[in-house]
Amino acid sequence: MTKTGDRAPRTRIGAWLARPLTSFHLVVTIAILLTVLGLVMVLSSSSVESVARDGSAYGKFVSQLIFAAVGLVIFYFALIVPVRLLRKWALPAFGATLVLLVLVLIPGIGTESQGTRGWFVIGPISLQPSELAKIAFAVWGAHILATRRRENASLKEMLIPLVPAALVVFVLIVLQPDLGTTISLAIILLALLWFAGLPLKIFLTLLVAGAAAATTLALTAGYRSARVQSFLNPGDDAQGAGYQARQAKYALADGSLLGEGLGQSRAKWSYLPNAHNDFIFAIIGEELGFIGAGAVIGLFALFVYTGLRIARRSADPFLQLLVATATAWITGQAFINIGYVVGVLPVTGLQLPLVSAGGTSTATTLLMFGLVANAARHEPEAVSALHSGQDGRVARLLRLPRPAAYIPPRQRGAAVVRGTENRKMQPARGERAPARTERVGAGSPHSQGYRQSQDMSRRKPPAGGRRTDDNEGRSPTTERGRAPRAREPRPGERGTRR
Repeated sequence: MTKTGDRAPRTRIGAWLARPLTSFHLVVTIAILLTVLGLVMVLSSSSVESVARDGSAYGKFVSQLIFAAVGLVIFYFALIVPVRLLRKWALPAFGATLVLLVLVLIPGIGTESQGTRGWFVIGPISLQPSELAKIAFAVWGAHILATRRRENASLKEMLIPLVPAALVVFVLIVLQPDLGTTISLAIILLALLWFAGLPLKIFLTLLVAGAAAATTLALTAGYRSARVQSFLNPGDDAQGAGYQARQAKYALADGSLLGEGLGQSRAKWSYLPNAHNDFIFAIIGEELGFIGAGAVIGLFALFVYTGLRIARRSADPFLQLLVATATAWITGQAFINIGYVVGVLPVTGLQLPLVSAGGTSTATTLLMFGLVANAARHEPEAVSALHSGQDGRVARLLRLPRPAAYIPPRQRGAAVVRGTENRKMQPARGERAPARTERVGAGSPHSQGYRQSQDMSRRKPPAGGRRTDDNEGRSPTTERGRAPRAREPRPGERGTRR
């Protein structure tokens, strides 16, 4: 039985989607499925090259497995970090990544690989600071814009210092040079400004300027220009710049509907360079067929739905901006990678998130998934459910802390002021103490704010055994709190003095 006007879910899927922790479960499931799929496909696509180089088929797989394990630990810490602490350390973290981007450009400190000086290599461990810079910029940008929106800032205050800081990062990454990471950072910047409510005219101006800058960068360097030319004219250099893209299409064509079978790819036998990295989607299509490739696209499409659902249901403006931006960035990068594998975009070198081989990329993407899952647990309905004991076995096993309910800054400040005033008020001797202000727990039915609780002491029953009402027998009081004097009866009036 439902009340008039209430909409009850008509299907099991609708009932499941209506649960308060559905968003959290979806994010965790998508992250696990993509990570496991990535490990399996990295092992399959890199086995031949690993045997030829190291004598073992598990070389790149072991490295990817280690970074995936580290990424899962980072995912857990991102899941439990308080939102207040995340915003507090946003600016220092962004400043630290800027320092790393400068250091990686210094010969002898940064390591050059595949024409890009963008790695720190310490023994078997390599770190790409540009991946860290993307996350730090997204978190700091969401913090800045959420603060500006709360203060009703002007257009200039919204763009500064966000856009100048982005330009500094752009310059440092272009000097490596790394066009793919530059495009990812541009997606993050545009997503931040779009979801923050930037006027459409200004947004389109920035979009056109970014497209012009990307075109200029693509045509200035020799190898990038060759990629663009091979995309525009695929048959001109089939054995040169267009060789990789052509072999990827052949691999997809061999996969057909059901695929050749897991581990049965022929393109990985030195026909398709970087089969385990930039073009791993081609190996997925060849071995798992159209169904397997479609399942990967479906997972990213489900992540789009889940991320936008979390952003829409969140009460904190900071989490709204961060989750929406992370969703646009991860899915945008995924579909750019799939786009140049299938031949509808020029090759940019962007990896397929959580699936392509790449230690730093895998760990940082899991970090962002952890932040999105953290935001899912901060949905108002999820907060109420968790504080009422509906956290489930997995949350209790992982000892996940209960998230705090979001309180708007104005209400939070007013509550603090009221509490301060109550602490400063000292009752005079013989007077009743003022009303006491209590903070109700977030899981209580009265968790919408503060309530006044007064000391209600029962009066002793009068002689005769009849208990009086709380207000019975009390002298009426004036506005100043003093009881009026009883009036003497005038001559001729009946009655006695009270």
